Amino acid sequence: MGAARTGCDPLAAAGVLFPDGAGRLMVVRAVYESRHPVEVPGGGWEVQDATPRDTAVREVAEELGVRAQLGALACVDWSLDVFRPPIVSFLYWASPLTATQLSGLRLQEDELGGYVFVTAAQAASALPPKLSRRVAACLRAPAGAGPVELEDSLPVGHSRAFLPPLPTPAYTAAAGLELAGGDRPPVTPPLDRDTYIATRPRIRAEVRVLATDPAGRILVEDAGADADGGTGADGGTGRDTGADAAEAVRLPGAVVAADAETPRQAAARAVRGRLEGGTGRLLGLDWLPGGGGPARLVYVFDGGTVAGAGGVPGLRAVPAGRAGARAAACLAARDAPGGPIELVGGAPTP
Repeated sequence: MGAARTGCDPLAAAGVLFPDGAGRLMVVRAVYESRHPVEVPGGGWEVQDATPRDTAVREVAEELGVRAQLGALACVDWSLDVFRPPIVSFLYWASPLTATQLSGLRLQEDELGGYVFVTAAQAASALPPKLSRRVAACLRAPAGAGPVELEDSLPVGHSRAFLPPLPTPAYTAAAGLELAGGDRPPVTPPLDRDTYIATRPRIRAEVRVLATDPAGRILVEDAGADADGGTGADGGTGRDTGADAAEAVRLPGAVVAADAETPRQAAARAVRGRLEGGTGRLLGLDWLPGGGGPARLVYVFDGGTVAGAGGVPGLRAVPAGRAGARAAACLAARDAPGGPIELVGGAPTP
């Protein structure tokens, strides 16, 4: 909805999970955070970051003075809180730091006051509750099951099958941690919380639903249509300004009203009354760089199989263009185990 949506569109952030040879995980102490001082390396998305991976690499370089070798996406979390918009939080696995890198770590003085490698149990107690749940989900996920899909740092979708609830550990923060790289005292942050949140760049979150018929054709709609029928995704002009507005057709979907719904709820809204089975697995996450403006993140959910010819209008072969490339990649993911594939501009990440 353009400028009118700025206050409720989500933020984005990316963190990095650095394991060591003993099965432990790196955590850091933020000097400007006295209540919840322990974090994993990473930080907020900036407009100049082409992708969340770029955010993660940049933040690690700034905070630790090393270049992270990122591996697989570990999880995506639609993180909620009462005092801010949702944050789409990405966590990435990284290659262990070498002995040379560890000896050359250069902590950003105005950000970090030390680091330490901790066990899974120590991380669960030291990290703040939401981040603790998020990291624990990544550590508990079986091989090949990720990326983990989370809402408010709790498993949803396919992730619920292999991540049963656990008792909440006692919160210890930094107590008992033997930090390396200095132990700088807490400092007052340059901005108060509300000002900081108000000045953070937003992204736009959208959903698409991939449904096919027995012949393999996909359900599409006119790219000018809107899931709510009548007004467009720009908030009332009748013309869609979503990620696929330039395409002739697209998968059914909607812009996420981030102040009122999660992506799964938006997907259910988009196909309500059109797909009997609703929505299933999260198949893909497509990041569309903003080119200096707001980036877009498209969640693609599985809509299952619909009736064949004569039963549902709008069935056709996979279209050309970026929306078609995204649909083709998600069709392939539908037949594979694990969580959503990570895309940039419709193409799988290397």
